[in-house]
Amino acid sequence: MSRIGRAPITIPAGVKISVEDNNVVTVSGPNGTLKRAMPAMMTIEEKEGVLHVSRPNDEKQNRALHGLTRSLLNNMVVGVTAGFTKELEIQGVGYRAAKEGKNLVMNLGYSHQVTVPEIDGITIEVPSQTRIVIKGADKEKVGQFAADVREKRPPENYKGKGIRYVGENVRIKEGKTGK
Repeated sequence: MSRIGRAPITIPAGVKISVEDNNVVTVSGPNGTLKRAMPAMMTIEEKEGVLHVSRPNDEKQNRALHGLTRSLLNNMVVGVTAGFTKELEIQGVGYRAAKEGKNLVMNLGYSHQVTVPEIDGITIEVPSQTRIVIKGADKEKVGQFAADVREKRPPENYKGKGIRYVGENVRIKEGKTGK
């Protein structure tokens, strides 16, 4: 039995979960509403404020999807209550970020400014010129948007300049040695 899959999900107050036909799950809470189609063979049932996920048999495919389904449901519940955040930091001389309306505008050493528009379900905050905070209810969207922003200038290995996640370790290579 999957240790992750059999763990129950407690539903906090103010969160409503509905399971429709074909295992389409809708979770609504204070931070918004998330909807996702879960694997059809998994059984999702709610009892007394606790959500349980079970599988029909021990086939390899069902064992693989059991823990995944439970994790996706848990991320949806956490997303509509607390939300998810990713923090990025910018390092480099002259590299900076600013928020103009709903756009993130960055100077990253190119001949032009890089503009990234805010998408639905994501909010961008710029507490300082070298820090970007991305927030949202959908964990997948937050992570993908942060990866897309980081891709505009990933950290390079010789000087460490670029956009990186807060706490990310970038190994700095030694440069060429002259005579």
